[in-house]
Amino acid sequence: MEKIDMKIHKVDPSLYNDDLAPLEPGKRKWGWFEIFNVWSNDIQSLFGYTLAATLFISYGLNGWAVFAGILLAGIIVNFLVNLTGKPGVKYGIPYPVIARASMGVRGANFPALIRGIVAIFWYGVQTYFASTALGLLFNALLDHPGGPSFLGMDAVGWFSYAVVCVFQLGLFLRGFDWITNFLNWAGPLVYLVMIALLGVIWYKAGGGLLNELGSIFSGRGEHPGGPVAAFVAVVGTMVAYFAAVVINYGDFSRFVKNESQMKWGNFLGLPVSLAFFSFLALFITAGTAVLFGEVVTNPADMVAKVDNLALTIIAALTFFAATVGINLVANFIPAAFGLANLAPARISARTGGIITAVIAFFIGGLWVSLISNIGIAGFVDTLGAVLAPLYGIVVADYYLVRKQKLDLQDLFSAEPGSTYYFDNGWNKRALFAFSVASVFSVMSVWTPALAALSGFSWLFGALLGAVLHLVLMRRARVLPVPESA
Repeated sequence: MEKIDMKIHKVDPSLYNDDLAPLEPGKRKWGWFEIFNVWSNDIQSLFGYTLAATLFISYGLNGWAVFAGILLAGIIVNFLVNLTGKPGVKYGIPYPVIARASMGVRGANFPALIRGIVAIFWYGVQTYFASTALGLLFNALLDHPGGPSFLGMDAVGWFSYAVVCVFQLGLFLRGFDWITNFLNWAGPLVYLVMIALLGVIWYKAGGGLLNELGSIFSGRGEHPGGPVAAFVAVVGTMVAYFAAVVINYGDFSRFVKNESQMKWGNFLGLPVSLAFFSFLALFITAGTAVLFGEVVTNPADMVAKVDNLALTIIAALTFFAATVGINLVANFIPAAFGLANLAPARISARTGGIITAVIAFFIGGLWVSLISNIGIAGFVDTLGAVLAPLYGIVVADYYLVRKQKLDLQDLFSAEPGSTYYFDNGWNKRALFAFSVASVFSVMSVWTPALAALSGFSWLFGALLGAVLHLVLMRRARVLPVPESA
């Protein structure tokens, strides 16, 4: 890798703080294993399992087709994050700073805020899912029979939710090294527990598991748009699930030692890990149909029904750890950086994290009674559609407009005439491209006439945003800038 001067020589307080500053190569500690665990924990979260299990039973496809769709989604996401991860590795800067090249040094506040809002929503939802694992543990130990509920959760549920909220904030405030260590043991441990869970369910289900597996593989019902549309919907929904991480992947890749380590971690953590996880999810889901007479898609509910105290304790703690780990990395950190980018002189990433935790508390608390009524697929697709054009704009700008060359000094400069100053710090062309593309991508999720495109709303939104941005920037004759050295 060519040597780049990472030190910012002239600091603009309105654009700079230590959290947003370029991270020098000597301070980067991540290798392929840390990146692998980022994706493994993302896949292994309770929300991720529920989504994967739901895809196997909801689209009228045979199991092999769903499995292939999930695997294809993993390959697509692997390609997408390699693109967004490269500038983070090269320049050591987080996503909000990378976005300044395409949106302007002031205009980048807008995509950072959008990403932060989405991250706060995800953070609240994943906090709720993590609390269900902890609630499972408390109910098993206390032999709790339930009781009156408020907003869909009983007393144990609310206590578990509060504990998770405090635990996550405390772990974040301890520092990034603590989060990294937390991920590194949580990721592999979840797979061990899932294999053990499969073993227990298979033992209890006996030969009936293979029969039910054959039923799932044969497909159930019909998708309104036919098998091709169903397959597209499976792929698109899984791509949209990762969309929140894909766009701000620079927040993580900046910690990686080199690009090769990043690519290996992405490959092992996405197509490989996703295929293995989906395989386990399929067998476990089939086993629940045999044992309980119904398909159970939430691992917390599943473990509760198995009625094995030791397994319940281990599984509850493990799924809790996996969900908390990815929640901190994929949701908490992007939201904290996004808020810090709004006013670096006044808001640090630490302060942004506290703001995130407070807002997300109410979002997660309303998940059962309100937000979940949208439906998991609709929720995932809508959030992904909002983010899609931002991905396309940032990638098109970096690779096709800037030719992979950024001026680090000007990324932190608000002086008129500097490279990324544009119109008073705002690139109106990029904002126009985002507005048009995001309206289209969100409409493709909710408009019946565009139902055939709903599965790929994220990819269409990203492509449209990229094309519009590229056309407008080339018409304006924006040229690549000299390399920082």
